[in-house]
Amino acid sequence: MKSITVLACALALASTFGCQAKTEPSPAATQVGVTPGHSHALPRHALVGYLHNFDNGQGVLPVSQVDDSWDVIVLAFADDMGEGKVAFNPDPALDRAQLIADIAAKRARGRIVVLSFGGELGTVTLNTQRDEDNFVRTTAEAINTFGLDGIDIDLEKIAGVTHDAPVVPHLISAVKRLHDMYPNLYVSMAPEHPYVQGGFVSMEGIWGAYLPLIDGLRAELDLLHVQLYNNGGLPTPYRAEKYPGGSVDMMVGSAKMLIEGFPLAGGKGRFEGLRADQVALALPSGLRAAGNGYATPADINRAFDCLTTASNCDEVTPAQPHPTFRGVMTWSINWDVTDNRAFSAPVGAHLRAASTR
Repeated sequence: MKSITVLACALALASTFGCQAKTEPSPAATQVGVTPGHSHALPRHALVGYLHNFDNGQGVLPVSQVDDSWDVIVLAFADDMGEGKVAFNPDPALDRAQLIADIAAKRARGRIVVLSFGGELGTVTLNTQRDEDNFVRTTAEAINTFGLDGIDIDLEKIAGVTHDAPVVPHLISAVKRLHDMYPNLYVSMAPEHPYVQGGFVSMEGIWGAYLPLIDGLRAELDLLHVQLYNNGGLPTPYRAEKYPGGSVDMMVGSAKMLIEGFPLAGGKGRFEGLRADQVALALPSGLRAAGNGYATPADINRAFDCLTTASNCDEVTPAQPHPTFRGVMTWSINWDVTDNRAFSAPVGAHLRAASTR
């Protein structure tokens, strides 16, 4: 593993947080399979799913029972232990040693397994430099102990991500430090759409609050899958009314904004688009998986085709086809299993077929 470079130090100094002493991750608890923090490359089109680390009444699903249609398995969630410290505490129904072995086996088969911070009730404490140092150290410990590929940022309302909140610059700095320790670290984000596309209508409070985080981590970010559920319709530059949740136009419009860019409210500039391969759709796996925003697998596949080939579109169309558009994320693998793979079977098959074109 590499320690912090001169360039990283310069970036840290420029952000006023200072360059820290060299931080080397401790040896992994297991060295089976792929080295911790060094993920495989994503497939051309990927299916991403969150795996509950808690029993929501459907039981806890071991990693070994996650079928191979899933390219990325996101463990949900890490725990905030205070003062920047985080930990992954497996559900009591899971055997810790078996979980580590199962993760190693999945990674040996080319799958990516990452740890998510946040969720509806999840937080991280990142208010000071000491918090940031603790976050970096304990995240590295989790990566090494469980043999993970990387991290996912899914901080929501309770985590206090707002404009000018200290968590944003400290998280940017922390992820850059972790990425320097693990040069192939997988990094993804799953913000709710008010935090991202919401910057089109307001740049106050939570609205657009993830945009500085995304901009600060463009070089490190593997995948952004903005949640298109639990927040109603999506405001876009493409018409005066919001596009309703679950519609093809909402899905296409959301990705078009992320790839092609959009103006920020109040004349505060413009969000410059990401590469198409850094963007994925994010929908609930079934009607019971979220409060609203469900889209049928057929419409998800149509939206994907619209984005990649500019065919099967409704009202909103991309400025040009984006054939490298990455894929689809869902909450969650557990709900999909409960629903007899009604999401992953058709959507996964569609993504795999598109990967061969």
